[in-house]
This record gives sequence, C-alpha cells and structure tokens, in this order.
Amino acid sequence: MLTPHKPLIPLADCDIKAFSEALEEEENNQLPDYDRGTWLYVPCKYLEYRYILGTRGENPLICIGINPSTATPNALDNTLKSVERIAHANGYDSFIMFNVYAQRATDPNDMEKALSPVLHKENMAAFDYILSSYGKGHTPAIWAAWGTLIEKRAYLIPCVRDMIAIGERHNAAWYCVGARSKKGHPHHPLYLKKDAKTEPFDIQNYVNAL
Repeated sequence: MLTPHKPLIPLADCDIKAFSEALEEEENNQLPDYDRGTWLYVPCKYLEYRYILGTRGENPLICIGINPSTATPNALDNTLKSVERIAHANGYDSFIMFNVYAQRATDPNDMEKALSPVLHKENMAAFDYILSSYGKGHTPAIWAAWGTLIEKRAYLIPCVRDMIAIGERHNAAWYCVGARSKKGHPHHPLYLKKDAKTEPFDIQNYVNAL
C-alpha cells in the first residue's frame, strides 16, 4: 500500500521546474529507476508536484484527474490501475495520467487554497505537449475523470477552461466513462467496471452549466 502524500512545503517555497526543463531532464536521464521505453514520467523523480505519468504508445488515452497522489512508474495506485485497465478495454495501447492541478496531495483537501500561477502555467505547457505529441491527422482522446472533486477549489474550473482552449487548438475529443453526478461532473476512475466504455462528453456545455 502506498503511503499517502501530504504537501510538505508551500508551493511558493518549491523550486518549480519549467515543464520544458523537467522534460529535458527526463529525456536525458541515463539512470532512471524505471524503464524509459515503457514509461513517461515528468518530472522523472518524486517531487511535490507531477506533470505527467503514463505509458508510451501510438494511441494513448489521456485521463484527466484533479491532482496527483503518490503514484510513480511501476508503483501505480488504484486510480491509475483503473485508468490503465479502461484504456486497454477501449482499444488504446497506452495511457497518460494528467491532472487539472499538478500539486501532489492524496487528500485533495490538502491542496493549497490559492492557485500557484507558476505551477499552473507549467502544467498547461505539459498538457499542450501531450496533445501536440499526436501525429498529424490523429485526434487526441481526452477522458474527463475528475468527479465531484472539481468542487474542492474555486480555481479548478478556470484551470479546466484553459485546458479546453488548448484542446481546441489540437482538435481534441473529450470523453467520460460511467454515470455523471447530479451536477454533471464526470465519474472518477475508481469503482468503474474494468470494461467500462468511453462516451462523448460535451466539455464546453458542461463548464457553461456550472
């Protein structure tokens, strides 16, 4: 069982790496403790934040949660295990776990109450990188999977709006899996059947109704 992560220091006191710098470090990491041919992990070491965790492939399903917890390559938590199963069940050869906000906190109540503009900016750079990695003519597939946790902080919906704009530039398609909440929030990956199917999700209508 993975040890829960509670933020140790304020983000303002963290040396937050630019996504481009963290990606370069990952690409040049000669002694990773994971298989770089299988995993994409940025930053490539455990920090107070995480931009990307996923497997490499030609046709990934990009899952969007609220914020990262403790998962790392070869040590997935139950949420990531569910994401991987559902991605494969829907015909994707890989998955990428991304988050609306990049601060690690097993309990979303421990996320900082105010947005870190620096962390958000770099997280959006990571999202743009993920979508731009698709080959020309391919449509990025984004699975909205944050559940009712989106209500935990006022800054989360504005973050999603920024993601929508990035998705539009890359002609991304949005999906959800499972029943939606009374307010229309897409289901969290946990407690879904392993063969649950993706369904088109009108992300713009969703945020406009909130």
